[in-house]
Amino acid sequence: MAKTLFVLNGPNLNLLGTREPHIYGAATLKDVQALCETTARKHGFEIVFRQSNIEGEIVTWIQEAAAAGAVGIVINPAGYTTTSVAILDAILAAKIPTIEIHITNIHAREEFRHHSYISKGAKAVICGFGISGYALAIDGLAALHANPPK
Repeated sequence: MAKTLFVLNGPNLNLLGTREPHIYGAATLKDVQALCETTARKHGFEIVFRQSNIEGEIVTWIQEAAAAGAVGIVINPAGYTTTSVAILDAILAAKIPTIEIHITNIHAREEFRHHSYISKGAKAVICGFGISGYALAIDGLAALHANPPK
């Protein structure tokens, strides 16, 4: 049975490619999914790829990942980064490696984007590499899975 990795995307990421392309680039969410599937396959992972504008749905998916024994979660919480204690609590309860990803460098943007609740539960944070950051996150989870901390 293949190992499963969850890739979860928060609000407005369904608009990638059309929403502020000067900030987020021209790639669409389908492009992100294709990149994630290719990268995951390279490591022998299957992915569950989802996007929601609804906070509670994302919490449920994190719980689902834990119940399924997923090897990890890659999450771009988008607008929930700075507001969601519920997503943080779900990540902490899941107890599986989680990588927080942002397409832009959130620390080079508006002050309110500099604080992340999600980071407090993440194994690592990747930002500023565009959609390539998703592949970096999957590569990182694969390395963690292959060489778990002792």
